[in-house]
This record gives sequence, structure tokens and C-alpha cells, in this order.
Amino acid sequence: MSPPYVLCLLSFLLCIFPTISSALYLPLTQFHTNPSRDPFQALNNLVFSSLTRAHHLKNPKTTTKIGASPTTTPLFSHSYGGYSISLSFGTPPQTIPFVMDTGSDFVWFPCTNRYVCKNCSFSSSPKTNIPSFIPKQSSSSKLVGCQNPKCSWIRHTNTTQCDECENNSTPQNCTQICPSYLILYGSGTTGGVALSETLNLGDRTVPDFLVGCSVFSSRQPAGIAGFGRGLPSLPTQLKLDKFSYCLISRRFDDSTSSSTLILDSKSDFDKKTNGLTYTPFLKNPIVQGKEAFKVYYYIGLRKITVGGHHVKVPYKYLWPGNDGDGGTVVDSGSTFTFMTREIFEPVAEEFVNQVKNYSRARDVEILTGLRPCFDVKGGLRPVEFPELRLHLKGGAEVALPLENYFAVVGDGAACLMVVTDGDVGGDENEVGHSGPAVILGSFQTQNYHVEYDLRNERLGLKQQLCIE
Repeated sequence: MSPPYVLCLLSFLLCIFPTISSALYLPLTQFHTNPSRDPFQALNNLVFSSLTRAHHLKNPKTTTKIGASPTTTPLFSHSYGGYSISLSFGTPPQTIPFVMDTGSDFVWFPCTNRYVCKNCSFSSSPKTNIPSFIPKQSSSSKLVGCQNPKCSWIRHTNTTQCDECENNSTPQNCTQICPSYLILYGSGTTGGVALSETLNLGDRTVPDFLVGCSVFSSRQPAGIAGFGRGLPSLPTQLKLDKFSYCLISRRFDDSTSSSTLILDSKSDFDKKTNGLTYTPFLKNPIVQGKEAFKVYYYIGLRKITVGGHHVKVPYKYLWPGNDGDGGTVVDSGSTFTFMTREIFEPVAEEFVNQVKNYSRARDVEILTGLRPCFDVKGGLRPVEFPELRLHLKGGAEVALPLENYFAVVGDGAACLMVVTDGDVGGDENEVGHSGPAVILGSFQTQNYHVEYDLRNERLGLKQQLCIE
């Protein structure tokens, strides 16, 4: 961030807060393209956003205890590809919608009456106001100081952020705020400063919660609730033993229907596994310059079968290496699952080889950016495709229901809802080999109960209907 820009931002913040006792920050998150009435264009938008999300997770760039009972909150599905929850911050509480994101570790909201968001019309009502947090209306809002240990959480360091106070003879009297920063998330950006605020969860309050106050964004009309593995994430700050959710079907996009996100710190929760299949989290690669990989939830994908046939893919892509490349991560912020080309091509080829009842719909592949697509008009009813099964470390096997990996689009075409490098827009969307090779997106886990058992370091899965 250039010095003139920083000065302008800090001057603006001085007008927002009556005193500077701490500091504010803003993260940036990738957001998705506008929904379209054209079903092919709508899918193309989601494919593009999934690839953009994959590019960010693989090449991240940044410039900068609850009680015994579990807490539940509604979880809504949206046409831009994300799932949102509502959280209440401040005194008195102000309720703001957030995108639930297991691929990042920071919590931030649109902030102040002057919040600016460019290219943020994601509905049929472009004039709709974006809900924003107003710090002046909260008696518990404080800017985070540069000496506050939480300030270093933002940049994933263990060092002080007090650049202007290093040579101060009495550093304890330093009033410098936590530096503002800009975060880049593929197709979007956001920026601001860090707040210490009170998070209200039902009848409970969590004081001194580190949260971002965003004063500007691009393509981000809602805040982000980071559920990743870093210190500033919501699960870490709440000292959760586990959290779990069940993602409702995408057919409920932008409706009032919702499912439930559960935040749990009960000591006896192991008694309530209810038939979940577990696979352990893998140790995250720690690579210089790739610190963001530590945030991700890695799981061990041992093999992939299509119609019972083992798809042969290079093992080095299935398991994370010491260089931080390869392996599989679970990401609620991605819509469609991403597979690097060395995995995707043999998987797609296996479907093409086994599907004999339908012809290829190559025109639909061009329009949507998905492949392979098949013409199912006048074919077998119901539509049938080979089973896609994921074999995970620990013996867990996930046989995906057909609607989680094939979908009928347009007038009678069915497409594999998985994306790979460069499928939309050519070289500009080439994701490359850096970072995870498979990113398991939300489309493939819809109507699954997904449990992040943080205490026992494992992921639990069970297919179930997420809405009655």
C-alpha cells in the first residue's frame, strides 16, 4: 500500500473514532460474479469464480471460550456461490451477514456509514444497501494498538507492528495503531484497520474479539467469517472444540430456507458422532513465503474411483509435499471442486469412457466452461452416470450422490461440476501447480453433515438431508 494512500485512510479513521486507543484493519476477500438470467452464463460465472478462488488459495497474496452449550445459527445459500451466517457485534449489538469461509482465518465486516464497495451488485436490486457496522454506535469499539499481540495475528507473524515506535525511549507510551492493510483475494480486494469488539452469541458475550473494520472493498458486498486454522479465526478466538454445518442444496439459493451452523465447545461431544465417517487432518506444510497454507484444512485423499474403476493419478499430487504443493483441502468458500489438470484429465476421461448412453454436448461445454457435458434429452430416465467415490485416509469413503457432481443445465445437458486449470478464459485462468492440488468445494458437500473436530484433529462426514 502506498504511503499517500495510508495517510488518507488513517485520516479518514481519525474522523470515525473519537480517540485512538488501539487500531483498525481490513482484509480483502474474493467474491463472485453477478448472477445471470442466462443459465449458461450463470454457470460460466460460477466456474470462473471457482477458478479464481482456486488461484487465490494456491497462490495467496496479502499486504498486510464459549460455555458448555453449543451455539447454533442459520446458514443461507446464495447464487454467487457462498453460504452466509449472521453475527452480532458491538454494544448494543449490530447484526451483520458474513460469508462462512473455511479457507481463510480472519473475520471482518463492512464498516462505517461511508463504506465503499465497487462492483458489488449481486442481486436484482442493485440499489440495495450493504449492511455495515457503525463503530460510533458501539460503546465497546476500540482500535487495536500496534503493541497488542493480536495485531501480529493479521500478518501471521510473532513480531511487533510498531514501526514508528521502535526507537521510542518509552515504547509503553506508544499510541500508534495497528497498521492498516490491503488483502487481495483473486477477483476482489478489501482494506481497513483492526478493531477489538464484543461478539454477541445468543445470551453469551465474547469481549475483545479481533475483527476487521472494512472501509472499502471491490466485489465484496458482505463480510467474511474466517473459519480456518489461524489465530484470528472465529473457531480459534472462541476456543471451539468443534464446529459443524450442513449445506442446503443450491436450489435454495437466495431463498429464506436455511440450515444450521453449530459452534460447540462441549467436553462430551464425542458421544454424538451419530454415524459420521472420519478422516484425520494432515499436518499443514510450512513453507517460506506460503504461510497462508497453514490456514487450510488438509485431508488425505488416497484415491478416486469412477464407476468402481481406480483412476490412476500421480501420487505426488494427492499428498502435500515439503514444498507445500499437492494435497487436498476442504473449502466452503469455493463453489465447485477444483482439481489440478494432472488429476482432472484422467477423471474426466474415465467418465467419457464409461458413459455410453449419452453423446457429448460440446456446445454446452464451450458456453459453461464445464466438461465433460452430455446431451441427456430423450435418454435414460432418471439420468444415470458412473459413481464418483473419494477414498480418504483412515478408511473413510465418500460416495457422492449424483446431484453433487453432475447437474442438468440449460435444455437437457448434464455436466461434471468440477473445474480445472484454464477451463475458462484460457491462460489467464491457469492456476498452476503451486499449493493444494484438490480443493473440495461446497457444491460437492451439499446435503452432507460436515464436522470439523478441532480437538481430535479430524473431519467428519455423513450424507443427510440438510433441510426438511
